[in-house]
Amino acid sequence: MKNIKEIMPLRGILQAVYPRRCPVCDDIVRQRGEKICLECVGKLKLLTPPWCMRCGKKTEEGEEYCRDCRERKHFFERGRALYEYDSAAESIYRFKYGGRREYAEFFGEQIVDYLGDFIRALHPDGFVPIPLHRRRKAGRGYNQAALLAEAVGQRMGVPVYQHLLVRVRNTEPQKKLNPAERQNNLKKAFNIPKNDVKLKTILVFDDIYTTGATIDEAARVLKAAGAERVYYVTLACGAGV
Repeated sequence: MKNIKEIMPLRGILQAVYPRRCPVCDDIVRQRGEKICLECVGKLKLLTPPWCMRCGKKTEEGEEYCRDCRERKHFFERGRALYEYDSAAESIYRFKYGGRREYAEFFGEQIVDYLGDFIRALHPDGFVPIPLHRRRKAGRGYNQAALLAEAVGQRMGVPVYQHLLVRVRNTEPQKKLNPAERQNNLKKAFNIPKNDVKLKTILVFDDIYTTGATIDEAARVLKAAGAERVYYVTLACGAGV
């Protein structure tokens, strides 16, 4: 096994051949050792209180829950998002569809810095990324939710179970559908290959929280297979999605 002294020069060579791109402007990061251009720091707006105590969306001052969480029951316990959607939409799009898998390191670092206390308080037994259907993953080359979960898991010492939850239906993209269609679109979309889940507290990772249909269906399937509590973390959520 290579030691750290052997790995560091290799990283330097890889950085020179494949320079890191800024998750905000997508230009090559000029400052050595940085994951984001210094002039772009702060352009991704952190989601700040007040937020819904169930789903993490922004709320009006004094509101404990958003309207959606007051009107319908969710299968997940609670979730949090890192950024306001409008500030992060272009970055997340490139992360998902533009091959910018290196953004995961920066996003993972940000999640640990700003949502680390929330995650630690849950005492999760493992992280589970929302899976892509095999055809979609083959076309994209990677699952952005899995990259995100791995980046956070490595920093926090929490195991990631990439294959615990499987997407068995190649569903329509959620962004094209209204709330009712989103729920119907995801029915029977996920499956647990081993039929049971030994993890009691699970933290699900995804890129965006919209109506919660994806997280809800994942949580429902995980609980039906034995999980007791399902939480989630996403990169963004908000009224703009």
